[in-house]
Amino acid sequence: MKSVISEKGQVTIPKPVRDKLGLRPGTEMEFEAVGGRLVGHKAVSADPFAKWRGRGELPKGRTVDGYLKEIRGADGD
Repeated sequence: MKSVISEKGQVTIPKPVRDKLGLRPGTEMEFEAVGGRLVGHKAVSADPFAKWRGRGELPKGRTVDGYLKEIRGADGD
């Protein structure tokens, strides 16, 4: 498939390629020149919760279910 570079340096990615790769409006792309070729791929976004995983601790000797029951009240509300 071919595409033409506009005067602004923009290129339209053909629809079959966008569909196959799951490229939607607003998808961030990264580009680099590799061996005389233009290579583009979806930018990998950082997981906003990654830095918090594993940081929480339960009070000693409590299970998750037991702690949730305790903080929510006896009737589970």
